[in-house]
Amino acid sequence: MNASRNPDSDTSFSPAGRVSRLSTFRALQHRNFRLLWTGLAVSAVGTWMQIVAQSLLVIDLTHGSAVALGTVSLAQALSFLLFAPIGGSAADRFDKRRQLLLTQSALMGLAILLGVLTATGVIRFWMIPLVAFVSGATLSFDQPARNALITSLVPKENLMNAVALQSAVFNGASILGPALAGLALGKVGYSGNFFLNAGSFLAVLAALLLLRTSAAQETPKSSGNLLASVREVLRYVRRDAVLPSAISAYGALLFFGPSAALMLPLFARQVLRVGPTQLGILFSAVGAGTVLSALILASLGDLRYKGRLMFGSILLWIVALAMLGLSGSLLVSVLALFILGAAQNTAGATTITLLQTRVPPEMRGRAMSLNTLLVMCVRPLGDFPAGAVIGVLGFRPAVLLNAVVLGVAWLTIFVARPAVRSS
Repeated sequence: MNASRNPDSDTSFSPAGRVSRLSTFRALQHRNFRLLWTGLAVSAVGTWMQIVAQSLLVIDLTHGSAVALGTVSLAQALSFLLFAPIGGSAADRFDKRRQLLLTQSALMGLAILLGVLTATGVIRFWMIPLVAFVSGATLSFDQPARNALITSLVPKENLMNAVALQSAVFNGASILGPALAGLALGKVGYSGNFFLNAGSFLAVLAALLLLRTSAAQETPKSSGNLLASVREVLRYVRRDAVLPSAISAYGALLFFGPSAALMLPLFARQVLRVGPTQLGILFSAVGAGTVLSALILASLGDLRYKGRLMFGSILLWIVALAMLGLSGSLLVSVLALFILGAAQNTAGATTITLLQTRVPPEMRGRAMSLNTLLVMCVRPLGDFPAGAVIGVLGFRPAVLLNAVVLGVAWLTIFVARPAVRSS
């Protein structure tokens, strides 16, 4: 069930009652979006603590294996490949809030499980890819429902603002979360990080329970055969003038560009030769870039030339990746990662906005499952060969090779698809 926009549009949380004047945060004048945004902010900090702790745990258990990190990503990617289309269709058929209550509870349970396995000393490497697979299946239903729900929490003119602010939640937490993870590892160990993440899900669950809902604002639900409904949205996207180019370009970035979760632990250990505290700083640099770009996007509002913005940000991302591959100092690396985070967030937020605004309301859940496949399936699938290449060539040559390949892919799509340049 989706939220009503009329009672949702209060400004009582501002002393002056004039939040709409603050264009950067104007989507927060809507009560339901404000609640969900706050809950996600708390949960995202815990999620980043677990990301850092899990990556370091894998490295410790496998004595620094890049292939092992890629294997964890691959397990989650295969899960998304299997379940993301079904999850998107479910978001178009069922009550999105109830679906999120179920998925968020399941994710909390998985964090508790990792904490117990680690605290009792029975954790083994093979358990982590297994948990990653189950987590991927759960997120396949969670993320399309979450992204589709947001379209009913704010009016259309505030949608890109809401998307940017939602992105700022998760990526902004990457400033605080990794830093806290680095500190917590010395105090409470890996299991403590996992338990803290589990507790953070309570904030999202509380926000979902407090949402005001109205049947009058419910998005039309998809009907008919499940697989047929998935094919329907794929046909719609394929016929669109802009979406095939946007999805291809963003997909190339995610596949050929190694994720921070893969790169940074290896970069910290192999190139900079630093510990968990400096690793937290590297992760935080990416997060700082994403926050800045999200706030800028939120301030700009509903931009006309989203396709140009997306392609420009991908080009900037390529430059930042090459800069990181050539870097040998912490300061230069932090700058490169800051730019990389800003560019990727801009490309991702623009792609999500294009998907949400260029498909009918009844297809938004399935359209968001395409974004879930990109972020949570295509990237981990790329991380697996990237980890293998790093293992063979070393960090620097492998990262520079990825930058070159992505540059060729970017140029090919940009030249071959003129429609996106005018969108």
